[in-house]
Amino acid sequence: MPQHAAAVNGNGNGVRPKVLIPEKVSPDGLALLNESLEVHERQGLSADELHEIIGEYDALIVRSETKCTASLLAAGKKLRFVARAGVGVDNVDLDAATKLGIIVVNSPQGNINAAAEHTIALLMAVARNVGAASLSLKGGKWERSKLVGIEVKGKTLGILGLGKVGLTVARAAGGLGMRLSAFDPYANPALAASANVEILPTMDELFEQADFLTIHTPMIASTKGLIGSAELSKMKPTARVLNVARGGIVDESALLEALEAGTIAGAGIDVFTSEPPKPGDTASKLIQHPKVVATPHLGASTMEAQENVSIDVCEQVLSILSGQLPRSAVNAPIILPEEYRTLRPFVTLLEKMGSLYTQHFSPSNTASQLRTSFDLTYEGSLASANTTKPLFAAFVKGLLSPISSPDSLNINIVNAELVAKERGLLVNESRSRDQVEQEGYSASVTLRARLDPRSSSASRTRRAETSTANSASAGERRKKIEEQVITGFVSHNTPYISRLGRFTTSFVPEGTMLICRNFDEPGKIGVVGAKLGKAGVNIRSMTVAPIEANGEEGGVAVEGSAVEGEAEGVKQREALMILGLDRAVDDVVRKSLIGKEGMLEVSVVVL
Repeated sequence: MPQHAAAVNGNGNGVRPKVLIPEKVSPDGLALLNESLEVHERQGLSADELHEIIGEYDALIVRSETKCTASLLAAGKKLRFVARAGVGVDNVDLDAATKLGIIVVNSPQGNINAAAEHTIALLMAVARNVGAASLSLKGGKWERSKLVGIEVKGKTLGILGLGKVGLTVARAAGGLGMRLSAFDPYANPALAASANVEILPTMDELFEQADFLTIHTPMIASTKGLIGSAELSKMKPTARVLNVARGGIVDESALLEALEAGTIAGAGIDVFTSEPPKPGDTASKLIQHPKVVATPHLGASTMEAQENVSIDVCEQVLSILSGQLPRSAVNAPIILPEEYRTLRPFVTLLEKMGSLYTQHFSPSNTASQLRTSFDLTYEGSLASANTTKPLFAAFVKGLLSPISSPDSLNINIVNAELVAKERGLLVNESRSRDQVEQEGYSASVTLRARLDPRSSSASRTRRAETSTANSASAGERRKKIEEQVITGFVSHNTPYISRLGRFTTSFVPEGTMLICRNFDEPGKIGVVGAKLGKAGVNIRSMTVAPIEANGEEGGVAVEGSAVEGEAEGVKQREALMILGLDRAVDDVVRKSLIGKEGMLEVSVVVL
């Protein structure tokens, strides 16, 4: 099965892909993986130990403790994706993963309810002094009057970040009779209204109104230290702060100072800048503070959530390895499954077109030079596709795969644009809504390779045109230089090539093919067949392609005695033979055909 642009497949030699799991994953998730993958559970590895062995693995499944640094990802020479069993991916270097073409997936749905419920648990614990009351009672005391709390009914819950977790918290808090306000510039107004949440225009208004402030934003550069001394000073002295999102969003030193000064009444904290906190650091002092209820990052720690996220990421691992798109790729565009099902056969087509271009138009096979500027035109129903990123990535991968070692080539929707830029490739995509008239398919793709106007080949072409504008041979040379064109379509999920260079054709691009450009006259098939038969190569299929309809009058003006047996100045028509072979062809055999019996160019293509 070919590796397509959006997924990572097995190596195709029968060896099961290897998956490393250095943290705990649910038994049900492991059972899914063990059916078809080689799974290694290696809990308790140090960073150095992980670095030493990561090169053996195709996939890595982590939770929050394993730090997927740039150096670790670079050491994973076979690594194709990292699966984070949870929501946050701040323990994964996304920039490094993207450059390396490593897909990073997470499980944004599996622990939503658990995180929301834990937020409500901390809210109630802080409101009713549950933590202090438990410690007091366990210490043999009975301090009812000292531990009087507050009711949450009628209080305002300020929600910073109204995503899935924030909305779930809002619905639960609404059931407790709380008033709900939120700040989130990207919030869905309809969803907010359905949960009775008022969207406020600024964060400052949220801080001023909130009796309880709960944080549900990701930990990124713009949210680090988002809640500091200035923000806390705008809140009521009776307000409480809750954080079940990520450590570092709340400035721990500023929060500790506010609690000690009495400008904030309490806090419920589940996450910390450094986990576990070191003795004597600010986080440890926060944990010990009597106005704080603290838990050791338990937001997702329910049996149900652990099971959900484990199964989710394990299913995504299997999906990717079977050639599907992940549901929750963090560093790749979101493509709906039904849309990808439509694009998938064209992904295969584009990869084959790219590889066919590099192999067939190679300077060793033709008088042309490979080019680095391309036009891709999507015609028919493809013109209305919401995204063509998988097609772009497939083309770039196919283009480079014949000239790159397998170990160094990992191109997919994550890094295709970066790779193209690094290799100096310019790919211009366009759409044509004209109906595709040919029977049997509704969409096609045309690839045209363009000369870089700065190249020496382009300069030579312009000089030739200027000096011999009326020369027929100059015109032929120009056509030969320009016609690096491939058109393909898909019929019944099978890719076909319908044009190759100046020739109209119809063949399935697969296996080993011998492509011969020759004079269109009797005996050419016999010449090639005899050569291949002597080499022990069998012909499995054959297609003969005439010159494309718009160029029917085309041909080659034979000058002197360049081709044995042809009269000087005679113009002859050409044809293209595409032969499907049962094995590889030695380059000696290929070269022996060129220039003999009217054979002009011969290429060997393996797809």
